[in-house]
Amino acid sequence: MTATAAPEHCDPTVDDVARHAKEAFDGLARTAPAVRAAALRGAAAALADHADELVATAQAETGLAEARLRGELKRTQVQLRLFAHVVADGAYLDVRLDEADPDFVLGPRPDLRRTLWPVGPVLNFAASNFPFAFSVAGGDTAAALAAGCPVIVKAHPGHPRLSERVAEIVAAALVTAGLPEFTLQLVTSQDAGVALVDHPAVRAAAFTGSQRVGQLLAARAAGRPEPIPFFGELGSVNPVLVSEQALRERGNELLGGYVASVSGSAGQLCTKPGFLLVPEGTGYDDAVRSAASAVPEHRLLNPSIADGYERRVAVVRAVTDLRVVHGGGFRRDADGQAWVTPTFVAAPLDLLRSAGAALLDEVFGPFSVIVEYPPGTDLGAAVAELFPGNLTLTLHLGDGETAGEQGELVTRLARHAGRVLLGGWPTGVAVTPAMQHGGPWPATTTDGTSVGTAAIGRFLRGVAFQDAPQELLPPPLRDDNPWDVPRTVAVRGDSLGW
Repeated sequence: MTATAAPEHCDPTVDDVARHAKEAFDGLARTAPAVRAAALRGAAAALADHADELVATAQAETGLAEARLRGELKRTQVQLRLFAHVVADGAYLDVRLDEADPDFVLGPRPDLRRTLWPVGPVLNFAASNFPFAFSVAGGDTAAALAAGCPVIVKAHPGHPRLSERVAEIVAAALVTAGLPEFTLQLVTSQDAGVALVDHPAVRAAAFTGSQRVGQLLAARAAGRPEPIPFFGELGSVNPVLVSEQALRERGNELLGGYVASVSGSAGQLCTKPGFLLVPEGTGYDDAVRSAASAVPEHRLLNPSIADGYERRVAVVRAVTDLRVVHGGGFRRDADGQAWVTPTFVAAPLDLLRSAGAALLDEVFGPFSVIVEYPPGTDLGAAVAELFPGNLTLTLHLGDGETAGEQGELVTRLARHAGRVLLGGWPTGVAVTPAMQHGGPWPATTTDGTSVGTAAIGRFLRGVAFQDAPQELLPPPLRDDNPWDVPRTVAVRGDSLGW
């Protein structure tokens, strides 16, 4: 069941929502992995059954293209199924058993058994730019449910009808599969979302959105009498570094890929390359203009996004000595919606240093800065100075350039991003076990990932039991291992051979 309604004044009370989540946690944390896995698969199947309805609603509310939305809905189903596999496998519990050992090298060792345990009810603030994959049934929700945590979603106002419908469909599927009532709930008002950050029943929160709002919520979560983990994705400019040789070998291909990556979904992607660093004196204008002029007009997500885009573009274009390579279009309709084509500007590296935030802050939309760096530039130092924390950093090298000092550069880049690409483009985040979608501040508030199977770790905590009778242990720690999960065992007497 889902506590949800479209008008803000119809939200259930915060205390009711929190109480229902706490009650659901008591049952959900004890469910066998097979039951939780089946529920996640059931939720994925229910979304597939309603695909036509959901995609049509998403199109109307967000202006995103049908093909993009169908792909995103498929990704959402895959995320749920991927976490079902993780739960069924059981390795995520990281079960460790230390046999009692009177001869342990540091003195007698008790019987110790450790596992990971769900933290409790999770509050998830949905994102605007991924109405399926980072919203009600998106990756944060899937990871928390997989961990055994009930989820309260704060719906994004950019797609309210879609949020309500997805919550109804998924919540019903979870209950049908045997999970407790109120495993998934939805609230719509901003006041309810903020109040739930403070509520003692909520034990962790996830957020995808602006740096300003994310910082406020993170401070609130940290300032509680009992602080809670807050996993916030706050924005990223995702610089792309290109060597002179790479441009010489495949310049048109690289520049065409760059324009496509900036322009996809009207640039409303957290991994959009906001900066392209190229050697000084490179002739890139014609290739960029040619590719950009072929990009069709696309609607921004909502009037609020349009307002922010218009303001930021105006600030950037007011910077003295900035050069416009391709001036994109911007028009608004009677409803305040904006339709845009991409804009590309160019600046020498020193101008970024002198202009500061005016140039360096993220522009959310189809806008990017081409940065010209002089010969001998230490790119690792430039990244550390100007782009200290990002979701991604990309390096394009020429044939034979992968040896020598480039290895040191890659190591230095890894200090400033969660994902380092050697070729390719950062837009398009693979939903796979090895994905890292997070990065150093200000990309995210804490080390973690919101994509890939490691995302489940944000909603788990370690618990050890010492000298506990079998009947008092949770199932994964019992000798008979009724959940049949993988376990690491420290055998009695092993330390004598160390």
